[in-house]
This record gives sequence, structure tokens and C-alpha cells, in this order.
Amino acid sequence: MTADNKFKSILTLLPDRPGVYQFVDSAGTILYIGKAKNLKKRVTSYFSKNQSGKTNVLLRKASDIRHIVVDNESDALLLENNLIKKHQPRYNILLKDDKTYPWICIKKEPFPRVFSTRNTIKDGSIYFGPYTSGLMVKTLIDLIRQLYKLRTCTLRLTISNIAACKFKVCLEFHLGNCKAPCVGFQSEQEYNENLQQIKEILRGNISTVMDHLNKLMTQYSRELRYEEAQGVKDKIGILANFRSKSTVVSNKILNVDVFAITHDMDTAYVNYLKVVQGAVIQTYTIELRIRIDEEKESILGFAITEIRQRLSGDSPEIIVPFKPDIQIDKIKYTVPKAGEKLKLLELAERNAIYYKLEQKKKRMEHAPQARTGKNLERLKNDLHMPDVPFHIECFDNSNIMGTNPVAACVVFRNARPSKKEYRHFNIKTVTGPDDFSSMEEVIFRRYKRMIDEKQSLPQLIVVDGGKGQLSSAMKSIDKLELREKITVIGIAKKLEEIYFPGDSVPIYLDKNSISLKIIQQLRNEAHRFGINFHRDKRSSEMIKSDLDLIKGIGPRTKEILLKKLESVEKIKNTPSDELEKIIGHKKAVILLEYFKK
Repeated sequence: MTADNKFKSILTLLPDRPGVYQFVDSAGTILYIGKAKNLKKRVTSYFSKNQSGKTNVLLRKASDIRHIVVDNESDALLLENNLIKKHQPRYNILLKDDKTYPWICIKKEPFPRVFSTRNTIKDGSIYFGPYTSGLMVKTLIDLIRQLYKLRTCTLRLTISNIAACKFKVCLEFHLGNCKAPCVGFQSEQEYNENLQQIKEILRGNISTVMDHLNKLMTQYSRELRYEEAQGVKDKIGILANFRSKSTVVSNKILNVDVFAITHDMDTAYVNYLKVVQGAVIQTYTIELRIRIDEEKESILGFAITEIRQRLSGDSPEIIVPFKPDIQIDKIKYTVPKAGEKLKLLELAERNAIYYKLEQKKKRMEHAPQARTGKNLERLKNDLHMPDVPFHIECFDNSNIMGTNPVAACVVFRNARPSKKEYRHFNIKTVTGPDDFSSMEEVIFRRYKRMIDEKQSLPQLIVVDGGKGQLSSAMKSIDKLELREKITVIGIAKKLEEIYFPGDSVPIYLDKNSISLKIIQQLRNEAHRFGINFHRDKRSSEMIKSDLDLIKGIGPRTKEILLKKLESVEKIKNTPSDELEKIIGHKKAVILLEYFKK
């Protein structure tokens, strides 16, 4: 693409210096922010070679190019990162920021608290993390509380408040979990020394802390302070046990950051490992959405800057699969070809790939509509249906020896239960245990009403039963002239056989197929719904008592009597004067008259 006339004068004036450039549209909105070792060469390159479709759109929309000159490449990288965060241009890399990861916070306050949080507040507090594992955070917090007796209260422990005796010791002090700095039992100097050791532990410098504690234990022993020396020895043991469980990758690699990158269409995943004293103490992965063509070196450089800024990375050496486009001051980039550093890089690459696969799986789980459409399409093909069954209804009968016969209809829309559309049926025209006739009645009543009310009919009807129930259902379907409009099947429970009208030979779906699982879910839901209705109906029949037959004794009086006397038998044997006290003279007379008869 040749340079447009509107940019020729701008391109000639660009300096051969490091800096940041911005593409801006006619409304003054920043479309894209980039960094460069040489501003003139980088910006001119947009117009001197063929670009992708997205980049061409960016260039067409841009009406101006602005630039900022900086002293070195490192400053350009940091400035680009900060400007992208501030302006969030449409065509820049989009950082998918997961704010749900936990951090460990050392609060900025007198006698600081140490606790886990998922919210970072810019109030001067120190944050360590984020940690991808909540269990790791809990382990670290438990370790810290084992080693150091820190306060957990939110009291404002200023020197003046403590001197004024505004506070009292709490239960944590009595349990031995806190040394009660609130009443002056622990000095601020001792508390802050403990905090310094905690910071070293959270940075991964456990050896430094253990060296300090060993010297302290020796000092206490020389001074014959044996109880205190034992306490320090216990701390050393706890730290040694914790360190033994860390992922040790090398005893030679002391302090490095490792970055690996993998791609997936328009998305890049960058994994970060922090290695201190030969052990991986932190791992973190970010997801970057690529909106225009970006070189992999540029993407990696952006990710390194973002992660090191966010996590306060300070390692002097960074292990990478290839060198980023910009060199950071006082940082050594290493591209390993063999040895332990290559193994570390491969570990980071595996983490990035696992994270990519995990995100893919999550997106699949959170795209139910696409998955549902695919499943219903499969069901349509398996049952040789003319249309996708977005609306399915299933029927089940329920009775015990012909008593209280009922039926249930459940409705699924988009393969999900639509419970507000579920219906119960009391069988009206059938006497005795006749499931076939009951099914015929219910199917006719259901769809006669839907036709009369001009409701949309389902694409699929599932009948819980074999050939007999299906044939009975089809009698009603034929009466209503719906045979050509709705697919009807029956499912027999024993072998999960699928029957079609007019065919005595069933089909068998794969027991692991999604189609069979949908049909089974329908059948089981109809059975559950019908059984519950049948149980409720039987219960209501069984709790009817003699009191319901007495004219003049209403539900309220019946309730009072059963609450007070518990059963009809006790009511019969209750003296008349006591009955009068409970329900009054008039109703007591009605009761006594009835029981005499």
C-alpha cells in the first residue's frame, strides 16, 4: 500500500528515535497505539508493504498520526503499556483481565494485617500475587499464622490509641494467636521485623528467612534463652517442611522470570513462571485478544511489560522462546537451546497450552445455545425428523391398581425443561388400570385444547411406554389429523427401545448418544412429575376423616379439633363440657348428635 497524501508530510517529519506513535481518526479518537525502536522506520512500514484486512481498515479510518519521543526502548515499552491501559484503543491488543484471582495483602496501617483478598485497592498496601490457586493462598496464610502471631482485628492501633488504653485483649490473644499489640504487649519494631520476614517468604526467599532464624536461634542459645530458641527452631522446621513441598526445578537457577506464548486464531496466551532459589514460587497466565496483525515479538513484549508491572517483577534475567521487539533496561533475555533453562521454558509452554485448552472448554460450556442447537440437530437426524425439535413434550401415566389414575405432560424447549408449561391430568373417562385408554384420553385432551387455542404444536411427542401406549396415542393424533404434522415416538424402559408408529421393530440408539440422553431426561422428568402428583392425590384422599362428612363442621373447626385432640377417636371420647370449651355449645351438640348415630 502506498502512502496516502495526507500522511506524506507526517512521515517525512518522524524522527529516527525510539518512541510511541498513535493513529487517530477525524473525531480525535485514538484508534491504535504502538511502540518503536525507530519511529520513522516503524510507521513508514505500514505504507510500504501489503497489510491484512484489519490493518487496512485501521489505515483508512485514521486521519492523523501522532508521536511521542522517549529516551530509550524501555521507556517506549512502558509508555505504550500505560497509554493502552488509559485509552483502550479499538485496534490494540485487548487484555482479558480476570479480576477474580486472589492476592495476599499486607495492609498499609499501624501493625499491618496480612490477609487474602480478591480486590486490590491503591492505598499504599503491598499485594503479592495473583495466585491461580485458592488452596495455595490458604496454605501461605496458614504458614504465616503458624510462624508469626499477627493481629486479625480492624482496630486503629495508633501509638496514641494504645497509650490511651482504648482497647482490651480479645479471644485471639487468649488462644495464643496474637501477641496483643493493641495493649502494648508487642512492640511495633518486633511486629515489623516479623513482617519483613513474611515479605521475604512471599517473594520466595525462604532460605534468607531460614538463615536469619538460624542465627537468631544460635544467639538465644548462647544467652541461655532456651524456650525462645525452641520457638525459633519450630519455625525453621515449619519453613523447611513447606520448602520441601515446593516445585524445585533447579538448584543452580536463583532468580529468573520465564515467559512462554501460544496462539489460537486471534488470541494469544502468555504464561509466566517466577523462579526463586531454584523453585517455582508463582505462575500466572494472561489472555490477549489480537485485533490487527501484530508480530509475535511485539505481543510477547507487551505481555512481559504488563505482567512485570502487575506482579512487581524484578528478576534481572528473563527466559523467553524468542527475543521481544524491545529491549528493557538492565534485563538480560535468554533464549535457551538446552539444559535446565530450556526445561523451564517447556514447563511454561505446557502451562500456556493447558490454559488455552481450559479456556476453550469454558467457552464451550458457556455457549449453551450453540451446543443445544448441535444436540437437537443430532436428535433430528437420529429420529429421521423433518424439523429440528426445539419444542418437545413427553407423557407418562401413573396409578396404583387403578386408583387415582393421573397423567403428566412435561415440556422441553431448546432441550431444557419449561416448567411453567408442565401439566397434570386427572383421568376422567377411564375406570380401572387401563394405561392405553388413559394415554389416548390425555393426548386427545392436550392437543384438542392447543388446536382450539391456536397454540404452536411441538415438533416431537415422546410417550413413556412401548407399542401399546404409542398405538393408543396415535388414535388421538389421527382423530386430530396431526399425524403428518408431529413426530411421535414411544420409549420402552427395559431396553430403552425407541418405537415409531406402524413399525413393530424398535430402533436402538447408542447408550452414550446425546439423543438418547435427551429422550431419557424427558421420560425421567415426566415420571417424576407424574409420581409427585399421584402421591399428593393419594395423600389428600387418605387424610379425609369422618369430620368431613359432618354438616355444620367446617375446615376451621376441624383444624381446631385435630390440633387440640389429635384424632377422631379422641374427639369421640371427649366429654361434652370439654368439647364446648373448645368449639362452643352449638358445634359440640352437632358433633355429639353425629357420633350417637
